Amino acid sequence: MRVAVFTGSSAGLPAHAAAAAAFTTSLVEAGVGIVYGGASVGLMAVVADAALAAGGEVIGVIPEHLFDKEIAHAGLTRLDTVVGMHARKARMSELSDAFIALPGGAGTLEEFFEVWTWGQIGLHVKPVAIADFDGFYQPMIAQLSLMVASGYISQAYLSRLGVVRTADEFLRFIADYQAPPLKWTDGLAASEDGASPGIA
Repeated sequence: MRVAVFTGSSAGLPAHAAAAAAFTTSLVEAGVGIVYGGASVGLMAVVADAALAAGGEVIGVIPEHLFDKEIAHAGLTRLDTVVGMHARKARMSELSDAFIALPGGAGTLEEFFEVWTWGQIGLHVKPVAIADFDGFYQPMIAQLSLMVASGYISQAYLSRLGVVRTADEFLRFIADYQAPPLKWTDGLAASEDGASPGIA
């Protein structure tokens, strides 16, 4: 099994770096391969280096225009260079069996939300989760809950989103995962709390 890891190209908080390294090491020790953005900077590098140190497979996917800016990692199992950001996400999705967003910035959120939305419209049936280190994603979770209450997201989608803190929790989430009904079906005419479904 391979997991796509979305995380920041900036260093962020030291506590997040330590948590990301421990999380990734535990995944590799459980036999999981890592797919990530291919960089040798920020939390992306922390993830790659921890996986490599644990003896894991690490596949990087980096767009041509970021090869120098994000400083492509030279020590990976494999580095795929693609034409752009859309191709990067498509390639990471193709290579992976599940997705996890660790702390990061706008790019991490963009990757996470796109792949989560793809699952809602049937482009994949793979588990998607966020690693909520130190409550980092609690404000976003609160916003998503507000979107459910306001009728913009079905509770069926939010309840299928994994919120984990450790690799063991993530692996249990993957093992128990059941894909939600597709957005555009009669089976999802309303959310579980009665709100109308839909996510842009």
